[in-house]
Amino acid sequence: MSFIKPINHHPRLEQNKLGLTRRDYEGAISTLCAGCGHDSISACIIEACFQLNIEAYKVAKLSGIGCSSKAPAYFLNQSHGFNSVHGRMPSVATGANCANGDLLYLGISGDGDSASIGIGQFIHAIRRQINMVYFVENNGTYGLTKGQFSATNDLESKNKYGEDNLFKPIDLASMAIQLGASYVARSFSGDRDQLIPLIKGAIQHKGFALLDIISPCVTFNNHDSSTKSYDYIRNHNEAVGKTDFVPLGEEITTSYKSGSSVEVNLHDGSKIALEKVNSKFDPTNPGNSLSYIREKSEEGKLLTGLLYFDESSEDLHETLNLTKTPLNQLKQGELCPGEKTLEKINESLS
Repeated sequence: MSFIKPINHHPRLEQNKLGLTRRDYEGAISTLCAGCGHDSISACIIEACFQLNIEAYKVAKLSGIGCSSKAPAYFLNQSHGFNSVHGRMPSVATGANCANGDLLYLGISGDGDSASIGIGQFIHAIRRQINMVYFVENNGTYGLTKGQFSATNDLESKNKYGEDNLFKPIDLASMAIQLGASYVARSFSGDRDQLIPLIKGAIQHKGFALLDIISPCVTFNNHDSSTKSYDYIRNHNEAVGKTDFVPLGEEITTSYKSGSSVEVNLHDGSKIALEKVNSKFDPTNPGNSLSYIREKSEEGKLLTGLLYFDESSEDLHETLNLTKTPLNQLKQGELCPGEKTLEKINESLS
């Protein structure tokens, strides 16, 4: 059950270029557990869409089953939405995207939804380079069915009842890089400063963008011995660098040395502090990304930030040479190739 928020709000709330406030990007009142990291992710999606001046009616939200799949109800109330069955959201996203590529597709999934019953669907969504942002709200547990381990939970982790996880975890970020995802990032639901720019970058990216977001389950997987708890992630989180996002506009240039920082004026009058890390990590090299993720994992650390990026990839529409006009907008004359063309096709099959 969801609750509708009151429509009253302060008349001087900040507006974006569309004249919309953050309230206009909200959804129903959340019924998730108080303190759930999924609500923090929803808040970051709201903020990213507000800053990017996205019109909600041009967004399609899709989900499967699980706590994470309830999240689309809590943001962008005026957008399109489809709640599918467990693990099957990628199929729905594929069909919808082929029919109408003009929409921004936000797929909300969980570690159970994507790493277990839906892993085959997850794999082929990446392989086909669907132009979408795929969120995995990763808490390492099945919250709706009372705390069983999911396939992403770490080997040394214990559940709420003190039982050990006996199996090695599936690393969805590493898998996505190996399968050819063109934008792969990992973050923590409690790190708003890192997560919002990563979401903005994923939204602007053409192709399949994965955001693997560690989102601790406050009810079943936030105890001291859990490797998906708030305290564990805070103490074992290592970012590849300070993340920010600059929208398209007149080119802004700067120059500074490795290991130093600089402040840059942006188009909207705000300033951004840039820090150049003294590191050989290259997010455009998949081999480097995979080895770096493994290296930090062996150290017991969670690598966050933009892990891999390929700006030259083709999306599904380009691969299939699909029409740019959404199928529901094509007229009869455009859908039917004509009698002569059909005769040629039939002759070629004889």
